[in-house]
Amino acid sequence: MDTPKKEVVRPTKKQKALLDYISSFIAEHGYSPSYREIMKSLNYTSVSTVALHVGNLIKRGHLIKRDYSARSLEVVEQKPEELSVRAPVTAAQEKWLVKNIENRFKHAEEASRPTQGEIDDLYVLVGALKVLGLEGAAHSFIGRLSKLKAKD
Repeated sequence: MDTPKKEVVRPTKKQKALLDYISSFIAEHGYSPSYREIMKSLNYTSVSTVALHVGNLIKRGHLIKRDYSARSLEVVEQKPEELSVRAPVTAAQEKWLVKNIENRFKHAEEASRPTQGEIDDLYVLVGALKVLGLEGAAHSFIGRLSKLKAKD
């Protein structure tokens, strides 16, 4: 039984700046910066803001904190293939997306002969479903794509 792989989302610009600062601080000093040092260096307004950002980076898999002790942050080096630019799709977003693609399919299927552009657009939309991790939804449209291609 395979364990699901935790998806790592690419850090935002501010998160990247924080990660870079922590990495360079560790390289220079041999230990991680305190939250107060991070606050001063990156011009944050409070230590709690730093804690919030660090917590988010830990949740996203970019940082780990050993033993929850002071100065124990470690930057997790990510391989480019492990980074993803997408956020998880909610059930409501998936429903909205599938409904809109369904409407595009209905329009193309009702046409006596769909244009190549319409078919190409549908291929792109089905591919987008796959990229978003919605394999089941994408699979449900593949047979209909074949039928439309045959009409062409």
